[in-house]
Amino acid sequence: MISVWDAKSIYMVPRMLHEQGLDQLICTKLQLNTKPADLSRWDKLVHETEHPGSEITIAMCGKYTDLSDSYKSLNEALRHAGIHNHARVNIEYVDSETLTPDSADQLAKFDAILVPGGFGKRGVEGKILAAQYAREHKIPYLGICLGMQVATIEYARHMAGLEGANSTEFDPESPHKVIALIDEWQEADGTIQKRDEKSDLGGTMRLGAQSSDVKPGTLAHEIYGPVVTERHRHRYEANEKYLDQLQQAGLVISAITQREKLTEMVELPRAVHPWFVGVQFHPEFKSTPWGGHPLFISFIKAALEHHQAATVPAAA
Repeated sequence: MISVWDAKSIYMVPRMLHEQGLDQLICTKLQLNTKPADLSRWDKLVHETEHPGSEITIAMCGKYTDLSDSYKSLNEALRHAGIHNHARVNIEYVDSETLTPDSADQLAKFDAILVPGGFGKRGVEGKILAAQYAREHKIPYLGICLGMQVATIEYARHMAGLEGANSTEFDPESPHKVIALIDEWQEADGTIQKRDEKSDLGGTMRLGAQSSDVKPGTLAHEIYGPVVTERHRHRYEANEKYLDQLQQAGLVISAITQREKLTEMVELPRAVHPWFVGVQFHPEFKSTPWGGHPLFISFIKAALEHHQAATVPAAA
């Protein structure tokens, strides 16, 4: 009989099973001649999770907060990055549907803010407010998919002078549709595809891995190098008709797809904000406990620096 009891970390389970001989039993049953198991990398993971050098708390500002598994991949990517920064990452959920200008100060206690993806209008204004609070208070910010779009909307409204800016997903009558549905694009084989808001939802999504060119001298380039290849799952895009106005107002478009020329990453210059990045893709899908992911590792590093800067005056 092999037992699997409750453990503090899932990374403890391989050692647990090994010490009961499960791996040897399976190899014997299958008549496999193998080298002795080397669990050193698992042991290192467990040691890092059990003995962090520091501790930080990230605000996950979303609208599916009642179901924590909705953000399971993001949660794990943040914790992987914590391992690589020798830090324990605590995650607190902030319901974007309840976030208002009167309650936004609750975000001040966090070491960083992450706005994840999502569909539909509910809770969007709260996400926009979270992006604004992070920008104005210089709290490290990472926007994933919709999180990049709300950061773009927020910047358009408050920095580019585009009053009423929005996404056509939430306000089809917006005077400034800075996020919109791309209705025509070219596939890799040269064929032209078309869609509109009435098209089948699955058929209107940009899916799978795509490569983008990264602008030199940006935080994105520091993290990824000259090319970023990540996976996608979304319908709406940054409207290229507004990119010049947004850039003139100070927003940096730091990565653009190689084929369609669609916005993949936005950021703020380091001179005005220590770490503010929005990405249209889903980097969490490529994170592992051993390799982490460079974007999340950089984000957690920025959160640690913010935490340390905030605690220095208190210590003094």
